[in-house]
Amino acid sequence: MRAMRVHALREAPRLDEIDTPRPAPGRTIVEMQAATVGHIDRTVWSGAFLQHPPLPYIPGLEAAGIVRSSERFAAGQRVWLRGRGLGIRNNGTWCELIDAPDEAVEKLPDGIAMTLGSAFFSPCTSAWVALHDVARLQQGERLLVTGASGAVGSITVQLALAMGARVHAAVRDAAQAQQLPAGADPVLADHLGGANLAGAFDVLIDTVGGSLLAAALPCIAAGGRAVLVGYTAGQAISLDLPTFLQHDVALLPLNMMRREAAGRAAVPELLQRLVDGRLRLDVTTFPLHQAGAALGWIAQRGHRGRAVLVPSA
Repeated sequence: MRAMRVHALREAPRLDEIDTPRPAPGRTIVEMQAATVGHIDRTVWSGAFLQHPPLPYIPGLEAAGIVRSSERFAAGQRVWLRGRGLGIRNNGTWCELIDAPDEAVEKLPDGIAMTLGSAFFSPCTSAWVALHDVARLQQGERLLVTGASGAVGSITVQLALAMGARVHAAVRDAAQAQQLPAGADPVLADHLGGANLAGAFDVLIDTVGGSLLAAALPCIAAGGRAVLVGYTAGQAISLDLPTFLQHDVALLPLNMMRREAAGRAAVPELLQRLVDGRLRLDVTTFPLHQAGAALGWIAQRGHRGRAVLVPSA
């Protein structure tokens, strides 16, 4: 079978012919229909993550496909895959046949496209847990979301509107503002450091980090909460500690590895909202052999939604 493998960290993955996985107890073999390329895949590939599978390895933490062999699932069952070391400790999902632990595989409802089934878990559960479990957002509170054009940011905006929050999204320009869902108010990112926005919001969900997080923190009212979800715009910020203490804002990290159980508990509700159209997640597809291009695409500023690999012709 064919698989995209990384032979050296930060080196473009290559399409290799490797041995076909064989049935084994506790393992499910899935014919890949879609495999997501996410920021954590890029972090593992770059060597910046705490661990990676032995080289050469197959990246990919998430996927969706059709069961070909399993003791737990019937052949032909539609499934999505995530977790149990896929793409981090062990070979992942960027291959034609995925060899996964049974515990990493879940049934996928018929109403969900394979590309969406592969891509939904990380952004949807991250947004849900950030709002409900970490920020504890309340109806009527003023919420600021950064990176609202991205996957997590766009889902955060949609979920927060449904919770009855007053949602504001940081945007670069008028074009991004027009892409926001009805009910969300745009805020120009360049204006976040202005005195007129000081203390203007109760809660911040920051999906990009870096200088935008530093600019957004003074916009949160005393006693407010700021949840850090991602760091695509920068991995470090500088804080003036006396000012930060006076602002009295709780800066809270979202660690979805520690909170994965909460994310999985929300999956049935999130999938139902995707099925009936209450949630929308944009997906851009790349053929399997163009995984390197997908890794580059998700690193571009302003990209929208998630990158998903589909089988090459």
